[in-house]
Amino acid sequence: MVIIEVSPLSGFVMTSRSRMLLENRTIVKKIEVKANVVYIYLEKLNDESQTFILQLEQVIQVKNLKPASIKIYDYYQPGGLQISSCCGVGS
Repeated sequence: MVIIEVSPLSGFVMTSRSRMLLENRTIVKKIEVKANVVYIYLEKLNDESQTFILQLEQVIQVKNLKPASIKIYDYYQPGGLQISSCCGVGS
């Protein structure tokens, strides 16, 4: 099992529509939101390219936003595979 861990920009949350669209994908096993971190559990990855789009909405105005972070790792070996990325508003 593979986990995509998304920590959005401060003051932003994933929309319910975005969650519904992700849950309808066959590769997505489940989605959890804990302490403003979105965990997307995937059955497995293969050589086929996958694109995941999370729609966010701003619920609190925050100054000096820090970049969001995305981590991808194996559930059973969290220290093994890990890809980190970050983005800002409008990226």
